[in-house]
Amino acid sequence: MITVSGQEYIFEDLKPFVTGSQKVLVKGEVKSSILRSRRVLEDQISSGKTIYGVNTGFGALSQLHIDEKDQKQLQLNLVRSHSAGVGKSFEPGVTRAILFLKLINFCLGYSGVRWDVVALLRDFINHDILPVIPSKGSVGASGDLAPLSHMSLALIGEGEVLFKDRPISSSTAYKKTGLNPLTLMAKEGLALLNGTQVSTALAVNGLIKMRNLLITADLVSAISVEATLSSRNVFNPTLHRLKKHPGQRKSAKNLWNILNKSDIVKSHEDCDRVQDPYSFRCIPHVHGACRETFESVKRVINNEINSVSDNPLVMWESQGVYNSGHFHAEPVGQAADMLSIAAVELGGISERRVYRMMDGENMGVAPFLAGSPGVESGYMIAQITAAALASENKTLAFPASVDSITTENGQEDFVSMAPIAGRKLLSIIDNLENILAIELLVATHLLDLRRPLKSSPVTKAVRDAVRRVIPFNSRDRVLSPEIAKAVELIQNEKIISAVNSKIKLN
Repeated sequence: MITVSGQEYIFEDLKPFVTGSQKVLVKGEVKSSILRSRRVLEDQISSGKTIYGVNTGFGALSQLHIDEKDQKQLQLNLVRSHSAGVGKSFEPGVTRAILFLKLINFCLGYSGVRWDVVALLRDFINHDILPVIPSKGSVGASGDLAPLSHMSLALIGEGEVLFKDRPISSSTAYKKTGLNPLTLMAKEGLALLNGTQVSTALAVNGLIKMRNLLITADLVSAISVEATLSSRNVFNPTLHRLKKHPGQRKSAKNLWNILNKSDIVKSHEDCDRVQDPYSFRCIPHVHGACRETFESVKRVINNEINSVSDNPLVMWESQGVYNSGHFHAEPVGQAADMLSIAAVELGGISERRVYRMMDGENMGVAPFLAGSPGVESGYMIAQITAAALASENKTLAFPASVDSITTENGQEDFVSMAPIAGRKLLSIIDNLENILAIELLVATHLLDLRRPLKSSPVTKAVRDAVRRVIPFNSRDRVLSPEIAKAVELIQNEKIISAVNSKIKLN
C-alpha cells in the first residue's frame, strides 16, 4: 500500500506501478485540500467570472461563451471529441503510472476537481482497472490530450479497459467491481486532459529501465574486458580521480572491483599489447557520461512528478483562478531525448565490443568463436543483429523535442513533442537490452574458452547465472531463443542480483 499524504515522490516510487499492480491510500489531509480547491472554483463560477474551459470553449474556441445549462455537456463533449488517439495501446505498467501521476497531481490541490474524481482514480488503481490508451496522438502541449482523453473515457463509463489481463468494456468493469462511473462537472474533463502525465510516465519507465542497464553495462563490459585479455589497469580509480566526472569515477571503480582476483587478468599482465581499443579502454568515460546524463534527467523528471500540471490553476491562497501553461511538457521532452542519447551510446560501445570479439585470431580463438570455422558461423550474425540495433538506435536518437507543429488554429503554436520523445526512448532501450544481451552471450562464451584459467569471483557469478538458463554450446544453433533468455535475465535484474552478495556496485 502506497500512502498519498502530500509528500514528494521520486521516480523510483513509481516502480511498483510499472512492474505490477499496486494499491494506494489517500490520506484525509489530502482530501481536505481537494475540497478546499473545489470550493474556490465554485465560488468563482458563482461570481460570474469568465473561466477558461468552464464557461468558455477550448483552445481556439476559447472566445466563445458557454451557457450554464451547457457546461456539463461541455466537459463530456471534450472527453469524447478529444479521444482521437491511434496506434498500439500503452503497456500496463505505463498506464498504471499515468493513473498514479494524475492522482497525485490532483492531490496537490490546484485543479479544482471534486473528491469523486480523485476517489475513482484511486479505485481504478486499487482494482487494477487499466484504461486502454492508444499510444499516438499527443504533441505534448495543452496536455497529453488524446491519450488522457482515452483514460478519461473509462472514468465516465465509456471506452475499453484491461481488467484481469482481459480487454473489456469499461461498463462491464464497473459491474464487476461495483464502482460507479463519473458524471463530469465544471472543469473536470479539462483537468483530466490537461497534464503531462503520459509524457512523464514514459520518461519514468525509461529511467527505471536505464538505472538497471547502467549497472548491467558495467558488469557485461567487465566480462568482455576479461575474456578478451584486455587491461584492467586502465580502470584504476587513482587514474580516474584526475577527471572530475562522478559518473566516470563510479564506472571505473565498478570495473576495477569487478575484475579483482581474476586469474585471467593476471595471466597477461606482462603481455606486449600496449593499449586496447577505445570500446574497452574508454568504458568508464562513455558509461560515465551516460550516468551523468541519467542524473540530470532524473532531476528533471522528479521535479515534474511533483509539479502541478494543469490549466487553469485554482489558487486557493488568493481565492482565484488563473491561466498559465503548466501543461507544457518541454522539460520532459528534452529530458527524454537526453536519456535516449545516453542509451544509444551504451548500445553503440557494447556493439563495438561484440565486433571486437568476432576477431578470434588476435585473441587466440577461432573467428566468430565458431566451433568449426567455415562449416560453422558461430556468433557472426549475432554481431550483425547488434549492429543493426545500434544503427537503428542512431536513427531514433534525433531529438523529438526540437520539433514543433502548430495546432488549434494557431493557439497551440509551439509544442513539446514529449510523448514522442518518451516512446522513442523506450524503443531505444528495448534495442539496448538486446545489444547488451548479445554481448553477454558472446562474452560469457569467450570466458568459457579461457578455462582452466579462473575468472574473477564477480564475473564467474554472472557467468554461472547465464549458464543456469543458457548452457555452453560450441556448435551452431538457433541463437534467437538464447538472446531472448539473456534479455530476460537483464530485465529481471538477475544479472545484478547474481553479484549482490559479492560486490556493491554503484
